[in-house]
Amino acid sequence: MRLFVAVYPPIDAVTHLGAQVARLRIGAAAAAGTNVRLADPAHLHLTLAFLGDVEAARLVEMESALGLAAEWFRDGRDASPRLSLGGGGRFGRGRFTVLWVDLRGDVEALHVLARLIRSRLRHARLPHDDKPFRPHLTVARPGDRVDPADIEADRATLDDYQGPPWAATELLLVSSHVGPRPRYDRLAAWPL
Repeated sequence: MRLFVAVYPPIDAVTHLGAQVARLRIGAAAAAGTNVRLADPAHLHLTLAFLGDVEAARLVEMESALGLAAEWFRDGRDASPRLSLGGGGRFGRGRFTVLWVDLRGDVEALHVLARLIRSRLRHARLPHDDKPFRPHLTVARPGDRVDPADIEADRATLDDYQGPPWAATELLLVSSHVGPRPRYDRLAAWPL
């Protein structure tokens, strides 16, 4: 199973962001039939740890480690982290271009949670990607199908974006199925 650990923003934050994305040049390009991959709003998430391919037999161990990380995180806080989607940027160039939205608010709490998750996974000798945690939500993959000037204009527009505040109240273990129609199955959840 291809797994990751995530926090999902609430529907009102996703709806607000969706209205902004629809006004972007890439949103208009997608509406006009250009082969631009906009992120499905139902799948917008903040990845705290990518676990990669994990054997089904290790799922119980994975859930135990993540549950403990969530518990330790909760015990050290008075309330769930308050966040908002805001700002943005671009990774990559050409066909590898990704437009993303940043997070604002209690972002340091997410860094603490990501470190706790990775610590528990290491302790349990469970697989995970050790790349540095960089909180963001991917909104589009325009690739090389859109004029670079349009992508830069959209990046600047996203940089000025500010969404409504929300609380990160749940940590999720998610199984992803890649392909032309990606699917994400929520396998387990823990309160934050």
